[in-house]
Amino acid sequence: MTTTTQEGARRRLGFFTRLLDDGTALQRYRNALAQFVRAEEVGLDTVWVAQHHFHEAEGGLPSPFVLLAQAAALTSRIRLGTGIVTLPLEAPLRVAEDAAVLHLLSGGRLELGIGSGGTPSSFPPFGHDPADRAAIYDRHREALVSALHGEPLTADGGALYPAAPSLVDVIWEATFSAEGAARIGRRGNGLMLSRTQPRREWAAPSSPQVQEAVVDAYLAALPDGVAPRILASRSVLLVDTEAEAASWVRRGIDRGRSFVDAQGLAIPAGTTDAELLAWLDIHIGTPEQVLAALAADTILARATDVAFQPHPVDPPHETVLRSIELTARVGRELLDWSPADAVAVN
Repeated sequence: MTTTTQEGARRRLGFFTRLLDDGTALQRYRNALAQFVRAEEVGLDTVWVAQHHFHEAEGGLPSPFVLLAQAAALTSRIRLGTGIVTLPLEAPLRVAEDAAVLHLLSGGRLELGIGSGGTPSSFPPFGHDPADRAAIYDRHREALVSALHGEPLTADGGALYPAAPSLVDVIWEATFSAEGAARIGRRGNGLMLSRTQPRREWAAPSSPQVQEAVVDAYLAALPDGVAPRILASRSVLLVDTEAEAASWVRRGIDRGRSFVDAQGLAIPAGTTDAELLAWLDIHIGTPEQVLAALAADTILARATDVAFQPHPVDPPHETVLRSIELTARVGRELLDWSPADAVAVN
């Protein structure tokens, strides 16, 4: 294993949300905006939102650029990321236009994450077969990048307005596989790693171990002179006391079990809650507990960007706000990270 961050380079630390708070859509969006503001206040570098269509239990946001535009108006420094826009379900030129306007209004703070993923049942309403997602993604990605580069789009020479060529440098792509990572690397884009990896066996290597090969493939494929960009998302809920942590463990397990079921796996008899949480890649605890758990995560040493998300625990808003505050403390010790601004972190 080799490290990724260049000597002297500063890692970025962020907050990721799938907007799955209990409550109405409006409450979810208002909570997310307040969480983004708190993330900026404690010195985090990035906030990320996931896009999901139709299924409110899987993700609460179909229109990430709309929400991030409001976030841009409420913040001044923190970078605003899509993690991800499900590109096969979008008109790529509209993505380019929305991204360009948001990038301009936010003062150049957009991080444009794209991917081919998404719930299979979401594809038919958009007129697509989920089996075609890879081919559609490639076509849409090429159209998006061409537009951002300023290539003519109309017969009379019309191009993307407002122009946003700098967005090409902040494109991120998501993948689970080494093959996908190599393609992303060849394109010189950022690599987005999931909070957990699909595994077909209970005794399979851990998610960070699986992601080692993904990172290796990405780095090997990067063109000469292109700096790596690797975002590692991790499920982390930080609380003040061990008793509080214990109160959230069952919710984390219950909500994470769907991932086990989706892999068609049976949990071995005698598996402890701690073992199950570790397999699910969910970290719940005090800063000291989470630091101890993440110390074995070798990917964090290779990532240029790290983002903590409260999913799948998805606790109430006030608990998320406190977790964001404690994220800054953990980042200092775990990543040798420093806040973007001089702020007091309790």
